[in-house]
Amino acid sequence: MNLGINIAGIELAHPIFNASGILDETLEEMEAIGRSESSAILMKSCTLEPREGNPKPRYYEDEFGSINSSGLPNKGYKEYGKYATILKAKFKKPVIASVSGMKFDDNVRIVKFFSAIQEIDLIELNLSCPNLEGRPQIGYDFEASDKLIRVVKDVCSKPLGLKLPPYFDFAHFDMMAKVINRHKPDFVTCINSLGDGLIIDAEKEQTVIKPKGGFGGIGGLYCKPTALANVRRFYEILDKDIKIIGVGGINSGKDVFELILAGASAVQIGTQFAKEGLNVFGRCVTELQDLMKKKKYGSIDEFRGKLRVISQ
Repeated sequence: MNLGINIAGIELAHPIFNASGILDETLEEMEAIGRSESSAILMKSCTLEPREGNPKPRYYEDEFGSINSSGLPNKGYKEYGKYATILKAKFKKPVIASVSGMKFDDNVRIVKFFSAIQEIDLIELNLSCPNLEGRPQIGYDFEASDKLIRVVKDVCSKPLGLKLPPYFDFAHFDMMAKVINRHKPDFVTCINSLGDGLIIDAEKEQTVIKPKGGFGGIGGLYCKPTALANVRRFYEILDKDIKIIGVGGINSGKDVFELILAGASAVQIGTQFAKEGLNVFGRCVTELQDLMKKKKYGSIDEFRGKLRVISQ
């Protein structure tokens, strides 16, 4: 059985790896990902300067998923450049940088810096962090997204992807697809967490996280239908040479299968990685293999995007 995939010329042994923002801030955490069955090492979304992030508690899990308002804690982009060299030498896996500059020019500067580092294979530009107070997600401003992607592509010599916020309206899918198809990034990642949700502790009659009055990004099973919808709709309307990486609500090999069936070429695991730990990657690979064997599929491409719809 062939689980291998190709993203912009970069070969992955299978389609399952970590989502940025979960247990990937330090070198030690990313080395643990490198030792796991994750097919790539996706680094923490980074800013120009190191950030402590929002006050704690800023992350909470329940049976259906998670809420977080982390506020982009990270070591600063130069440290992740150093980490990439170490990780590539140790593990020989694709290393993916994630960029989330606080200002327009920061994104350009960081992408240009990462482009010059040989050991970085892919760059994911985050248009969708919902957990910075007073800062809107640029992915909902189609004109600003258009400008940023255009300028970043001019300085980027690596395969470039865009991490997108969740969209909920067909008109918004079409508007963003027009921007993406104009600039032709190598891949899109959808979705980031559902912004500004709220989970309440009924016993304590209070919020479960401290920042933003308890509001935060929702992850886990809460997200799965929205993730499936975003992957499917972008698969239908983006140019076919733009690959899609699905993320949101993946707990099992069956979830991986569904996202690939909807059109994803690869998937990222976040909340379930935080809950279960490093074993989640190997478990989901095994479960995906078992399901493919049951359905008599020999490769990912045999069913990717082949979702059937009920006809009248």
